[in-house]
Amino acid sequence: MFEINWFEINWSETIKLLWDIIRRFWWVWAMALGLELIIVFLERFFDWLEKWLDKRRTQKWLEKHKTLEDWKKVSGKEFEKITATIFEKLGYKTKRVGGGYDGGVDVIAEKNNIKHYIQCKKYITSKVDVKDIREFYGVLVDHTAKGKGIFITTNVFTSEADYFAQDKPIELIDGQKLVRLIKQVNRLQY
Repeated sequence: MFEINWFEINWSETIKLLWDIIRRFWWVWAMALGLELIIVFLERFFDWLEKWLDKRRTQKWLEKHKTLEDWKKVSGKEFEKITATIFEKLGYKTKRVGGGYDGGVDVIAEKNNIKHYIQCKKYITSKVDVKDIREFYGVLVDHTAKGKGIFITTNVFTSEADYFAQDKPIELIDGQKLVRLIKQVNRLQY
């Protein structure tokens, strides 16, 4: 078996040899670093471009579709995107969290360093009942200090859900309030 005697190695010559290899092939190192930088830049650029195009599509959709029936035709994911765009137009910085593992929050809207947590339920025939509001309130207890929760639906809330939310930091926005909110947002100019 081959053994290295570390005391017999001429460290000065070894370092000179390594430095010579680095010097002769500097362009390989530069290309590798440059390629990595280009890849990172392109990934970030395409992420930004995708978000920008998505935002533009959502804004155009909002301008054209003003009725509750239009809202009931979109997917749950689209409903979350459009809700985030509405709050952006209202001056909030938004982040969409929705999906299977969203923890009960679909959109986080921040304004004046205060975060508001938004739950979106696109219901066509079902009403939002007190169980949904209780679950959302449980999520809010973990998240809010100053902010509030906003529960948005394309339908209506049951009277029990309304009653439960009255003394909680939860704003309920049903289909009719949503239509009024859309009209308000469409009157705003960027």
